[in-house]
Amino acid sequence: MRRIALSAAATTIAVSLTGCGTLNAAGSSDDASPTKGNDITVGLLLPERSNPQYEQFHYPVIKAKVESLTHGQGRTEYANAEADAGKQTRQLQQMIDARVDVILLDPVDTHAIAGGVRRAKEAGIPVIAYDRLAEGPIDAYITFDNELVGEVQGRSLLAALGDDPDSSEKIVMMNGSPTDPNAQQFKAGALLVLDGNVTIAKSFDTKDWKPQNAEKNMTEAIKEIGSDNIKAVYAANDGLAGSVIKALKAAGVSDLPPITGQDAELPAVRRIVTGEQYMSVYKPYPQEAENAAEMAVTLAQGKHLLFDALTGERVDSPSLKSIPTHLVPVVALTKANIKDTVIRDGMYKPSDICTPELAAACAAAGLKK
Repeated sequence: MRRIALSAAATTIAVSLTGCGTLNAAGSSDDASPTKGNDITVGLLLPERSNPQYEQFHYPVIKAKVESLTHGQGRTEYANAEADAGKQTRQLQQMIDARVDVILLDPVDTHAIAGGVRRAKEAGIPVIAYDRLAEGPIDAYITFDNELVGEVQGRSLLAALGDDPDSSEKIVMMNGSPTDPNAQQFKAGALLVLDGNVTIAKSFDTKDWKPQNAEKNMTEAIKEIGSDNIKAVYAANDGLAGSVIKALKAAGVSDLPPITGQDAELPAVRRIVTGEQYMSVYKPYPQEAENAAEMAVTLAQGKHLLFDALTGERVDSPSLKSIPTHLVPVVALTKANIKDTVIRDGMYKPSDICTPELAAACAAAGLKK
């Protein structure tokens, strides 16, 4: 029932960053009787820089929220692993050695980091898995509803093919990295919708999420299937979608098929305006980041009742069962709701999206600088 309710919400409404719902119920850091004061340090470990969302939204929003919740006394110690699992393990150990009060961890390699998580636990430092589910004895997990992301992508793709798509119509699936558990959940959610409704002519798991690998895979699919026979492409995120489009254009395709995406990256939003990309999944990162900061501060201060109120879901990892979890809803982003999502929520301004080259397309989409 939870998934049905969230699925319906995700396709009909946009999530407002000013209405964070349950997370706001925790109130200020003065609530209850914390075991620690406001002078706390939150360690933040992010996985890479190739996705601009980490530097543009995740870190700044978490830092500001920690300061706000602790009346300017709390701080965020930040490190980025730059897609290097070994480097992230060393960064985690440095935070353990520095005796931070709580760690928010978005792992490069969810399995390889498990030993570091155990060392943090032994040192009495709680670890919250952020965005990706780390293995080891983590204390909580916050992410978007990843299987729902795939379902939303799959439903959007079917909608783009028409009310009653022909099950023989061939599509290509460009999935994410096989080592990323999120990617497997996106894929599983999409297959729940796509199986039996279309023919999946080729499916790829894109090594390391690298766009160049996706472009190579798409080129292979075009040669094998024929560009005219590819009626749609499921691309797991916007970076892969951009590479799929590049490969199709290189093959001489001017009338692009519907292509999905995820993350609402600025280049993807521009492609949606021009019609090159059909949709993306808008994941309100500022909301996820604020919620994560609130969970971290609450856990560090020992406000256990409030923390329990923030983590109403439970998920399992390969190494741990029933992990307290908060799932953030998502929204299908199309040309029709750009104003009501990424612009309304302050992620982008119309002037960010509407370059001079896109002036006509923006006007047609009802976007004004």
